[in-house]
Parts: sequence; C-alpha cells; structure tokens
Amino acid sequence: MKEFKVYIGITPENMTEVLHSSLKNDSIRESFSIRHHNSAGRCFPTRFIKIEPLSVYGQSYNTSIWHISLTGIINEASVEEVKRDYDQFRETRVMQHILKHLRQRQLLTPYNSILTQSGVRLEHPLVTQLYESIVLTGDWDKAETILHDISVAGLFDQYLKSSHPRAVWQEIHDTDVNGDIPPVRGGHAMCIDTKRGYIYLFGGWDGQKSLDDFWRYDIKEQRWAIISTNTSLELNAPGPRSCHKMVYDSKTNCIYILGRLYDLDKPATRAQSRNAEIGPTSSSQRMSAAADETPTLSSRPMPLPEFYRYHCEHNKWEHLDIDENGPRTIFDHQMIIDSESQILFVFGGRAAEKDLDYSGLYSYDVHIKKWSLLQATNSAIPSRFGHSMIFEPTARQLYIFAGEREDRFLSDMYIYDIATNNATEVFSNFTSSSGPQPCFTQRAVVDPSLQEIYMSVWTSRCIHRFGGLIHDRATHPRPLTESSDWLYRYSSRPGKWEKIHTLEEHHKRSAPPSSSPPQDGTLANPPPRFAHQVVYDPNSKTAYLHGGTMMVDSDFAKLREGNDGLSEEVPMKRLSDFWKMTLRRLSSSELIRRSAYLIRQQRFKEMCKTQAPVQSLIYLQNRVSQVVNHDDPNETQLFRSLLTYLLDPSSPVSMSPASPSIGYAVNALEQSGSLEGLETSDLQKLSPSQGQGGLEIQTSEEKTLHPTQQSLSQASLDQRTKTFEDILEFIADDAKQPAGSLLDLVDDLL
Repeated sequence: MKEFKVYIGITPENMTEVLHSSLKNDSIRESFSIRHHNSAGRCFPTRFIKIEPLSVYGQSYNTSIWHISLTGIINEASVEEVKRDYDQFRETRVMQHILKHLRQRQLLTPYNSILTQSGVRLEHPLVTQLYESIVLTGDWDKAETILHDISVAGLFDQYLKSSHPRAVWQEIHDTDVNGDIPPVRGGHAMCIDTKRGYIYLFGGWDGQKSLDDFWRYDIKEQRWAIISTNTSLELNAPGPRSCHKMVYDSKTNCIYILGRLYDLDKPATRAQSRNAEIGPTSSSQRMSAAADETPTLSSRPMPLPEFYRYHCEHNKWEHLDIDENGPRTIFDHQMIIDSESQILFVFGGRAAEKDLDYSGLYSYDVHIKKWSLLQATNSAIPSRFGHSMIFEPTARQLYIFAGEREDRFLSDMYIYDIATNNATEVFSNFTSSSGPQPCFTQRAVVDPSLQEIYMSVWTSRCIHRFGGLIHDRATHPRPLTESSDWLYRYSSRPGKWEKIHTLEEHHKRSAPPSSSPPQDGTLANPPPRFAHQVVYDPNSKTAYLHGGTMMVDSDFAKLREGNDGLSEEVPMKRLSDFWKMTLRRLSSSELIRRSAYLIRQQRFKEMCKTQAPVQSLIYLQNRVSQVVNHDDPNETQLFRSLLTYLLDPSSPVSMSPASPSIGYAVNALEQSGSLEGLETSDLQKLSPSQGQGGLEIQTSEEKTLHPTQQSLSQASLDQRTKTFEDILEFIADDAKQPAGSLLDLVDDLL
C-alpha cells in the first residue's frame, strides 16, 4: 500500500476522516499521528477504524498491509468521560445553530425563550451587544464604542495571530565607526544570549582559509566586540573551522561548539592536540606543524573529537570528550540544547572522514557528560545534511526538515518526540502543500509563544531560504535576484505553510550580482546568499542574519562541496553584512478601523434613503472617509462606489444625477476622492431651495432620525446582518456564533 486514508467513528455508518498519508516503499516502521479532536479542540472517542487503500507502488501489486498497531487511551473511565464531554459539546453546538437560525430570521420570541431555558451561550456578551446595536437598534455610535471593548477583552487576538504578517528587513551598521566588525566569511556559526542581549559568532571560511576568531555583538549598544582574534592560541580552545555548529545554554551561560569540515580546515594532529592540552604553542610552531601535516582525502589521521564548551562568564574554554556512543567528527549537521533539562541534541551531517557517512540523532547529557544514540542513520527519520532542526520547548519536540541526501534535495518534515523517542512524518513533500521548494543549507528559527517557524526564500531556479540552495540539477539556474519569506504555523497538525509578503518590494538593481549591496538603505532585503547564519530573539521578535556567500557565476554544473558548501571553481563573494528582520502584523486598532468602516458604510447607505443627498454626502466625506485606508486600492474603490447609493432612484429623497445640487459634489469626490475646499455653505447653495424642492439641509448629525423611529425593510435588515457577520470574521471562534448554516446541516443528513 502506498497512499491511504483512515476513518474513525463510534458507529460504522458515521465515520470521520482523520488521516490522509502515504507509506514509503521500505521495511522501516512508520508512525502516524491520528487526529483525535475536532476543529473546536474537543477530543472525540472512537470504536471503529477503517483504512482505505488508495494506491500501490506498482501496477502488478495487489494491496497488502502487513502489520498495524494502535496506541492511545483505552481506559474505560477515561473514554467514557471523553464521550460525555463530546456529546455535551454536540448538544450545545446544535442549540447554537438553532439560536443563530432563529435570530437571523428575527424570530426573537422563541430565540429568547430557548436562550433562557437552555442556558446555552450563543456568543460573548460583548458580541451580543454589538448585534443589538447594529442589527436591532442601529445605534451606530454605540456599536463603534463596543469595538474598543471587544479589543480590550482580547476577542481579536485569534485573528491577529493568524493574520498574514509582512517581513521588514533592515541592515545593521556598527554604531562605533572606528570599531572592528567581523570580516567576510561563510560557513560560520552563531548563537544568541537573549537574556543579556548578546550574539556570538565564531569561525567560518573567508575564501582562502578557515577562521578561528570569536566575536560578540551587543544588541542594545549595536556594537561588535572581538573576544579572541585566534582561539587556536588559547588553552583547550577550538582551532580554525567551518561548517560547525554552536548553541548557547541559558541555564549555565555556556556555549557549545561541535564539528568541523575536516578536509580543508587543516586541523591539528594528535600530538598537537596533546600540546594544546599542556599549553599553547607558539605561532611559528603551530604554522610549521600545520604545513607539514596537512591531511588529504587519501591519507589523514583519524579526526579527534571536535567538541568544546566556552564559559562566557569566565572567558574560559573546555575541551569535551565524545565517547563511543557519540557522533564522529561531522559537518553540516544541526545542534540544539534543551537548557531546562540540560540535554543537547545533534542530528544529521556527514562524517568528516573519507567515507563521508551520514550521521544519526544523538543526545548529550550535560550533567553526566554522556552521549546516547537515539536514532540510527536508517531509522524513521532519514539522515541528511544541510537541513534544519528546531526545538519546540513546550511539547519538547524536534522539528527536522529539508536538506540533502544522496544528491537529492528534500522537502519532507518530521517531528521527533523526546519523551517517547518516536518520530512522525508530518510532510513527505511540503511543496505539494503550498510550501517552499526542496532546499539545502536553509536556516530556520522558531517562536514557541506564537507556534511559528520562520524562513526566508530567495526565488529563482537557485534559491535560498534564510539561505539554503534550491535548484534544478537538470538545468542551469538563473541568477539569484528575487526574494520572499515564509512561515510555518504548527499550532495544528500537520500545520500550515504561508508565504509572507515583504513590506517593500525588492529594490530593482541593475548592478550584477557580484556588486556590493547599496549602502543607502534602498535595498529592502538582503541579497541572495548561502552558508550564512541566523539567530532569533523571541523577546523582541527579531531575527538576525550575518554573512554568507554570494555566487557571482550561477552555473551549477561547476559546483561541488567546499568549506561553505561550494568550491572555488565558481567565482563567489563572501559577505560580512549584518541584517535584522521583524514581522509587521495587524494591530487591534487596524481591526477596529476596518470594523468601523463596515459600520459607517451601512450607516451611510441608510442615510441615503432617509436624509437629504447633500447631508449624506457630507457624512461620506467627513465620517466614512476617516476610516478608509486610501493607500489600499480596494478600499478606495469601494469608498467611491458608495456614491451610487446617492443616486438610487428608489430613495424617496433621491435626486437626479444631473441635478446641480449634488452633481458637482459627486464629480469632485469621484475625481479626487475628496471634497476639501467645498464648504457646507457651498453645498447648501448648490441644493434646491426649500420652497422649490422641499429639502432641508442638516449639518448636525444629532438631527438624523434614529433608525428605531423608522420601519426597517427586509433589505436593510439583511444588510445590517451582513455587516455584523462581516465583523464576526475578526472575532475568536469561541466567542461568536458557530460558522455555517442550519440549512447546510440538514443537507448533510440527506
């Protein structure tokens, strides 16, 4: 069996689809998370399970399922409690649909009776007040006041969180014009101390040699400081390296460094390592030894464990051992630390030895200084290199995705549960789920409080995602010129990929890719690159990007691996620029403005039927225009289209479009969107006289007839209801009437 669906239910006649996935064509066990709650987050029980095979791996094969095991809660008391809770939820939801149906049809007597006797709450009390103000009484000013109360109560929060943010990039320059900054490099490592506001940077490849300089950036002071120009000269410190990883432990104020690309880094021999443990050698001795004993792919000594700890408070290095249960010397891996439990996790990468084997999933217990192998290279999560790994601290899970394996770029995603040592495939191909293309060496960061993973993609046939290459090996790619950003929301399974639009479009540069980025701030996004590093500060919701490598020649036919991913057969430019990225999101004030726009639209429409056209026109200009985003073409077009209600022949006080009393004003508004310079007295002069036309111009809104004094037509009632329901789109699901219609539920039963 390849593709399949899973259905569950209490009875065979009423089953719900909870999984649609596929199996790999191998003998490795695969686990799948079955959806066990509905869209409202309520758990539901099941008695029957149906598996529906959809396809097989070959036309000559019959569908076969060899083995299935199920895990879950089978305790009778627990299941019965879930069933009672779910039945109560269904009962409540049915009553809410009935109440909604009755209120929409203005059957308020049975509505109020059911509401009183059942004790069912249809919506939040503030939402009920909003309904009464808009639909029943037409008290528009009170409705706008309630919008502010709704915002304070947090009813807009769900919509704000799920709204599409916009990425804002800004290049950072050192505030000390005479200060040192890290020189150009790629394949370096970075980590962040969010408590003290420090970003640490170590090593990398400058195009000629591997580096061993160590830097710290003060976010508050916006200044770089050099900690060590050559860590090789320090006791127990790491030497020059690239393609390594570095993490910061907030609990102990320490930094861990693991791995290196061994081929071109010119590491020290065992004899040199022993000397380093005794004391630092002179620079001449070290250079001589490195020149005489540079390893090659065909003959080189066994790599020593490349695992170090730096004590930030004491400015002291410590060389750590890697026992037989730990990883070999690897590169292009991923490493994170769970500071709370003091466990470090390492996954993937390739061995820095001649065989270049893939590496599995390991953990390191800081307390007892012991390594453990959690998942082998051929386990549930296929090993890879150049991938991303994110730690989710709330659920204590690892998100592993993308990268390269066996000359193939990947677009899969796995979740590894630390407590159970189980891995679940979330996406076999997230590209098919509106996600990014398969990629390699991408960088990703996570915001646990928002349950979001952020990435950045430079689109072309060769693409970067917070770096990261995406390319079609069959054809030659185009230069890297376009950029876009992505986020992955994991609040639900399998989660959702969304493309983020930048606040400003990429600056159209006529200069070739090899030219330096402009320094005048005109470039909205960082230029395309790879082999860079990104860290994230969840306190300020800011991502920081530094350095990397930019290709001058985009001919992928010449590319092969080097210290930062590519060889020097293709001209490349190392970068030293430093950027920060924040996501600009909708604010509650923006939702209040949009809601007020809807309310004032409806108020204007009704004024056109009861008030003098000029009076309605004044309201349109002075009140409706205030809440229009005139930079938004859609809103501006809708605003101007409201003029058609002034010319509605069915209005008892409407005027002919040719009437000079309103035609001049309408033309002015249509042409410029404004009536600036046109005073009320001018409008009064343009209006027919009271003796001829019988119209009285009212300049005070207080004189407008209250809607409760008028008979409300069904059309106006429908318009008011639509206005109310349009505003409901901004309100949290658990605070408003259920979506859908009772009529649709009846159709489902037929």
